[in-house]
Amino acid sequence: MKQMFTLLLGMMVTCQTYQSQTVQNKNLSAKGVKLIVLGNVQDAGSPQIGCTKECCADLWKHPQQDRKVASIGVADYNLQKTYIFDATPDFTQQVQLLQASLGIPEKTAPDGVFITHAHIGHYTGLMYLGKEAMNSKNVPVYTMPKLKVFFETNGPWSQLVKLNNITLQEMQNETPVKLSTNLEVTPVQVPHRDEYSETVGYIIKGPHKKALFIPDIDKWNKWKHSITEYIKNVDYAFLDATFYDAEEIGNRNMADIPHPFVIESMELFKNLSPKEKKKVFFIHFNHTNKILRTDSEQSRQVLKNGFNIARLGDEVEL
Repeated sequence: MKQMFTLLLGMMVTCQTYQSQTVQNKNLSAKGVKLIVLGNVQDAGSPQIGCTKECCADLWKHPQQDRKVASIGVADYNLQKTYIFDATPDFTQQVQLLQASLGIPEKTAPDGVFITHAHIGHYTGLMYLGKEAMNSKNVPVYTMPKLKVFFETNGPWSQLVKLNNITLQEMQNETPVKLSTNLEVTPVQVPHRDEYSETVGYIIKGPHKKALFIPDIDKWNKWKHSITEYIKNVDYAFLDATFYDAEEIGNRNMADIPHPFVIESMELFKNLSPKEKKKVFFIHFNHTNKILRTDSEQSRQVLKNGFNIARLGDEVEL
């Protein structure tokens, strides 16, 4: 199983991206429940269309295959089931990575897809379940109520519903979805630009540990909950780190695309204990965010401050 995943990942990734702070594949048992990072880039990918700046210029000639749009997967070894959180434009390769990590790459579709919201990098990968591609049968897709209506009433997503490529499973805010005796998922609504749907993060509870996944939120102080308290009550927290600071976006009004800057989050979390800081994995990086580069000063600063940076292939046990 591990050899299969390593081989597939080796073919897709051209550079070593794993961190010493994270749990490595070799330390994970082939049982229980595992979470795997399937991507860490903002919706539009890296390099981003139309970008000729330094952050993207060389990538057009020398693409880095670890630049996948932000997503995580969960594998339940005991039941041989897999679940993916967000269906990104890189859905095809991410599903294959997830199934290979379980040791059954011949399994063609995940057993469930949990969508956070209706921005392009978080649901458009569902198109690959349609008749032009996999033509899947009744793949459960978990959504909040407004997003469910969006899928049912707007093509081409309504066609996926009509042809039974997907089966929509409506969730309610802060109400757990019990997938098995070993796995439970709870949506938690967060403030974001909700043009077409609500936005949620997820608490993913395994038999031993819990993870929080919030790839998009406007600002931590706009949320009715305390993010620091959430960090204390989970074992891992994969959190929105779209922009490192305001300086990296020179031609956009940051008020139109609010996110917690990494420097803001680190300041907010600075009084957490070293143990609590280790729980934080920053994820969902804009193409301009220098954290994407493992050798950048920004990456070094995040690690020096005691936090983690989510990289493709990172795994933790739940």
